[in-house]
Amino acid sequence: MADDGVKYETRTVRTIRGTESRTVSKWEKEGWEVVSQSQGKLQTEITIRRPKPKTPWRLVAIGGGAFAVLVIALIANGISREQSGAEPAETPAASASETTPSPSERPYQEPTPTESAEAGDVVLTPEGNADLARVLGLGDYCDSSIAAFAEKYRGQTIAFDGNIGAMNSHDGATTRYDILIGAGDFSETSAPGPAFQFRDVNTTSDLHSTGNMPDTIGVGTNLHVTAQVDEYESNSCLFLLEPVEAAFRSTR
Repeated sequence: MADDGVKYETRTVRTIRGTESRTVSKWEKEGWEVVSQSQGKLQTEITIRRPKPKTPWRLVAIGGGAFAVLVIALIANGISREQSGAEPAETPAASASETTPSPSERPYQEPTPTESAEAGDVVLTPEGNADLARVLGLGDYCDSSIAAFAEKYRGQTIAFDGNIGAMNSHDGATTRYDILIGAGDFSETSAPGPAFQFRDVNTTSDLHSTGNMPDTIGVGTNLHVTAQVDEYESNSCLFLLEPVEAAFRSTR
């Protein structure tokens, strides 16, 4: 794709309906521009592009010439050594093997503690886990640290105060829903943290509701979420969770 001799790279990203402006803003900060948008029932496909970086041919040519000179010099040096019968210089590998201590000679180092993925029944909370507290406070739900968190803690259980930011039927079903979960209390002006999602769930049987369940639940409902980390979808920036328990709460 080219305009006025400028070549572009293009890509298509997906985002949940209602969050298009946040997604567009994120990509524009990285130098992309929107070409088109196509709205579906639940998601919007956004085609974006940006100019391809120009190859610095002059520097490539200079670098290639320098490489050729180096090769010629090495060949000449090799011929000179063969003619003089000089001994080859000590190789870096040999030098390293002589100076590097063996494993038995190395001082003992205490292993760095890490949070194991085999944490059993431990439930991670923002009060006790700095990683969870950090992602819940992010201002960009496509931040790369969310993918890293999902990879590190996949299969573990997390708990936090959240809210229902969007709720749509799953593939047209009447009793199955895709529920968007935000961090903290519901707000019409801000939505911190990842775009968590319960996908293809029944609000009666799958949420495992506790507490005083309201007559109806939907956008704006506040709840305390306990869920298992599933996966992060980089294309849509959705962070999938498997519900363990949903305790409905009032706004503090």
